[in-house]
Amino acid sequence: MAGKYIDCREFPSDASCTVAISADNEDELLGVAVRHAVAVHGHKDNAELRSQLRAVFKEGTPAR
Repeated sequence: MAGKYIDCREFPSDASCTVAISADNEDELLGVAVRHAVAVHGHKDNAELRSQLRAVFKEGTPAR
């Protein structure tokens, strides 16, 4: 099974974030990505954020 990931390094932010998150399934990845977006980047946990995050998930694993 190919995993999925989201790479914060691909999005400019004031936090200069260097986090990449990967998981074997989309639901697990979404949960961790939402917590990161809220805690580090100050986003509100809502349906719009979750939709935006899902839209940028990629197949595979992040580059080092």
